[in-house]
This record gives sequence, structure tokens and C-alpha cells, in this order.
Amino acid sequence: MTDFSKILDKAKELEAKMRESQEKIKNIKVEGISGSNSVKVTLDGEGEMQKIEISDDILKEEKPVIEDLIVAAHNNAKAQLKSKTTEEISKATGGLGIPGFKWPL
Repeated sequence: MTDFSKILDKAKELEAKMRESQEKIKNIKVEGISGSNSVKVTLDGEGEMQKIEISDDILKEEKPVIEDLIVAAHNNAKAQLKSKTTEEISKATGGLGIPGFKWPL
């Protein structure tokens, strides 16, 4: 029975760490760039776009080029967010993989 109580204690500890990680993840800000800093996109920890900056120089380009740069900057930011989120979760779980568990990113 002692083993079961240890398991419950560990589960409660993991739950608390995961809650703490979720709060930290919400506060993450990442910036994706493309076109030699021509386009910058800022995402928050939940993947919501908070800001987009487009240089005046790039506005001289054709519309499809600008659209591609925006997509590239967003994808760059999203990749960074995924990396930071995974890192934060690993800290909380001590590197334990949780089978079948995926974050919504």
C-alpha cells in the first residue's frame, strides 16, 4: 500500500509542476522573422499572433512575395514556440514522455 501512496504523491507533484508549466507557457513570447528581418511576427504562448511588423522596404515588393514572407515569419515563430513549449514541459515532467499527449500547437 505504501507504493500506491508514493505513486499518488508523485502524480500530485507532477500535476502541480504541469500547472506551473502551463502558466509559464502562457507568458512565453516568440518572434519569427523572414526576409532578412523584413517581416517579424510575435506569438504568445498560446500561439496567438500578438504583433506583425513589416518593413517599409518590403512593401515595394509584389503582393505574393509579401504574403510568402508573412507565412514564413509565422512558421518560424511557431517552430520556436513549439521548441520552447516542449522544453518547458520537459522541465516539469523531468523528461518523462506522456504517451499520446500532445500540446495544441
